[in-house]
Amino acid sequence: MPHPAPLPPRLTGEALHAGYDTRRVLDGVDIAIEEGKLTVLLGPNGSGKSTLLKTLARTLTPSDGYVYLDGKDIHRSKTREVAKRLGILPQGPVAPEGLSVKQLVGMGRFPHQGLWQKNAQQDAEAIREAMAYTHVTEFAERNVDALSGGQRQRCWIAMVLAQQTDLILLDEPTTFLDLKVQVDLLELLSRLAHEKAAPYCWCSTT
Repeated sequence: MPHPAPLPPRLTGEALHAGYDTRRVLDGVDIAIEEGKLTVLLGPNGSGKSTLLKTLARTLTPSDGYVYLDGKDIHRSKTREVAKRLGILPQGPVAPEGLSVKQLVGMGRFPHQGLWQKNAQQDAEAIREAMAYTHVTEFAERNVDALSGGQRQRCWIAMVLAQQTDLILLDEPTTFLDLKVQVDLLELLSRLAHEKAAPYCWCSTT
C-alpha cells in the first residue's frame, strides 16, 4: 500500500538575511517548518534563534530573502490574515497590571473579532478549551502577575491556543523556569504537536 505524499511545509524561509542596524545576524538562512511536528532550534545565546523566529513571524523584516506562509509572502500579507494562521509567543512576555488569566487568554481572540464580526459563543468556547488544555482553568479569575513563573507561562500558551492557529512559534518558553516546570512545559508542547497535529516551532538554547 503506497504511503501518502508528505504535506508541503506551511512556513518556509529562503536565503534570509536579517539583523539590527548594521549588525547582521542571519546570513542566508533556509528553514522549513514541517506539518504536525515539534521543530526545535538549538544554539547558544547570540546565535540568532530569536532573530530567526522574529523574521518568520514578520515582526522583523529581512534585508534579503523571503518568508512564505502557505505559499504567500508573509511580509506582503495583511496582519489580521497572518494572525489567523500564525501565533507567536515572544521571549519574556509581560501582561498589563491587573489583568486576569481569562482576560489574558481572551486576547488571543482579537484576530477573529472584526469591527462588524464578533461571535461571543465561539470566543468563549475557544477560551474555555485553551485554558482546559493548559490546565489553568482554576486560575481564570486570578491576576496573571500573582501566579508562579510556570503558571504564567501556561497562561501565555493558552492565549496563543485561543488564537486557534495551527502554527505557533514559541521563543524560549522555558527560560528562567525550574527544571521540573521546564519538563512539564516540554511535555505540554509535545502533546500539542501530536494531538492537534500542528506544526509547532519551539526555540530553545542549549
